[in-house]
Amino acid sequence: MVLLLIIGAIVAIVIIITIYQKLTVGICNTSAHMVGKVVIITGGNSGLGLETAKDLASRGAKVIIACRNVRRATAAKEEIVKASGNTDVHFRQLDLASLRSVRDFCDHINKTEKRVDVLINNAGAGGLGNYKTADGLHIGMQVNYFGPFLLTCLLVPKLKSSAPSRIINVSSVIHKYGELDFQNLNMEKYWSDYLVYANSKLFLNMITLELSKRLEGTSVTVNALHPGVAATNIFRNIPSKIIKGILLAVIGLVFQSPWEAAQTSIYLAVASELDNVSGKYFSDCRQKLPSKISRDPELAKKLFAESERLVKYTFPDN
Repeated sequence: MVLLLIIGAIVAIVIIITIYQKLTVGICNTSAHMVGKVVIITGGNSGLGLETAKDLASRGAKVIIACRNVRRATAAKEEIVKASGNTDVHFRQLDLASLRSVRDFCDHINKTEKRVDVLINNAGAGGLGNYKTADGLHIGMQVNYFGPFLLTCLLVPKLKSSAPSRIINVSSVIHKYGELDFQNLNMEKYWSDYLVYANSKLFLNMITLELSKRLEGTSVTVNALHPGVAATNIFRNIPSKIIKGILLAVIGLVFQSPWEAAQTSIYLAVASELDNVSGKYFSDCRQKLPSKISRDPELAKKLFAESERLVKYTFPDN
């Protein structure tokens, strides 16, 4: 009897959460087109990135998906073309775990593309382990934060010349559990997979704030977002099949579909009412208040400078 009551309570909680998610999810209803615009989406071969790419391609944009795996990217490109009817979809190889790859990718874009109207830093991963890349950076921090940081900085000149343009950083509500320790930005004092993910998302919020100030007057906006929790492959690197299976099963039952979770990224890319909005944080297609640290301009400025040092890049003054 007690077991039945416990099971019933769990089922009831799942149903309530599911209903709440469906009632509160934000949907991008704007019909704005993207004809003539060039969009770069990192991690555009799966999950939220793939759904975002399909939508923006259907609006007429030239879509460039930037990802590491050639086979998956080729399949994703075909899927995007089929879903959107837009053949102007391209794949460019990018490995965020290599700053050389980031620089090569940006060099190619700067040489071959006349413009970049929207950059969506969507790629992210959890459960990558605890080791340093060839660049001397923690693997999880580099893939989720340092790589996207350098990518964005290197593409800013192209975004400026294409203005009005937009930078969109896919963060997470988990940023609220991140810790800002300037002696541990590279996870050398202590670490956990969870802390790596939380810190990387917190840091994305903070550079969104600092970058918005550095880009004032350029008509390049930069905003961050929590996309919602969806049944994507972001947890594919968790070593335990049992834990990963349980986690994905629960997420699949309780939370949003990838299409629903992609709506805020799409909204930030296309909504005309956001033309002059920068340095903000969104969720469910609405502006929300991120953590207190995310809103501290002095800490954001210091983090930006430390990030420049770690990736060996200096952001130009003008």
